[in-house]
Amino acid sequence: MALEKLRLQWEKFFEPIFNLLGDTHPSVLTWAALPIGLLGGVAIAFAPKDEFGATLLLAGALLIGISTILDGLDGPLARRNGMVTRWGDYLDHTFDRLLDGTWIVCIAVSPFVGDMSFGLVVAWFTLLGSYMGTQAQAVAGTRNYRGFGRADRTIMSIVALILSGLFIFFDVASFGYFPGVFDHIEISPMSIVLIISGMGGIYTFLIRFIQANNGIKEIDRNDPLPQPEQKKSKQ
Repeated sequence: MALEKLRLQWEKFFEPIFNLLGDTHPSVLTWAALPIGLLGGVAIAFAPKDEFGATLLLAGALLIGISTILDGLDGPLARRNGMVTRWGDYLDHTFDRLLDGTWIVCIAVSPFVGDMSFGLVVAWFTLLGSYMGTQAQAVAGTRNYRGFGRADRTIMSIVALILSGLFIFFDVASFGYFPGVFDHIEISPMSIVLIISGMGGIYTFLIRFIQANNGIKEIDRNDPLPQPEQKKSKQ
C-alpha cells in the first residue's frame, strides 16, 4: 500500500548510511535484523501490565524499528554494491516471514491481549497474504505488493506498542472489551492492530489472488509453457 511506494525516498534518505557501510556485504544486515527483531518480540511477550512492562513495550517497539530499518537497507545496499543474489533475496523473504509471525504471536500472548489462538489465526492470514506476493514472484517473475503490505503492518504495530506503553505511564483507563467471541480480549492499541492485521491478511490474499489470476493467465496466453509430448495412442 502507501508505505511500499516510498522505497525510492527511503533509499535516498539513507544515502549517508550506505556511504558509511561502504562494501559491507548486505547479508550482514539481513542476519543482524533477525536476532534484534526476535528480541523485540520476546520483550513484548513478557511485558507485565505495569510501568516496567511499559518500558518493555517501548523497548520492543525500538528493537522492531531497528530490525525493520536493517531489513530495509540490505536490498538497496546489495543493488548499490553489485551484490544482488538469489540467495540473498530468498534469505530476506524467509526472515521477513519468520519475524512477521513472531511479532504477531508475541503481541497476542502478552498480558495486553492474552490469546495465543487469536494470534495464530492472525499470523496465518498474514503469512497467507505474504505468500501470495512471493508465489506471484516465483511464477510470474514480478513481485505483487498490492494489499496490506508488511511496511504498513509493521509501522502500525510499532505505533500500537508505543501507545500501549504511554497509556500505562499516563494511567489511561481501560477501553473495555470487544463484543461477541472476542469478549475476553481487552480493547487496546495492541489488540486493535491484531484485528487490522488479520483483516488485512484476508484482503491481501484476495486482492493478490485476483490480480495473479489476471496477470498470470495473460502470461500463459502470450508465452505458454512447453507441454510434454503426448504418448501416441496404439494403432
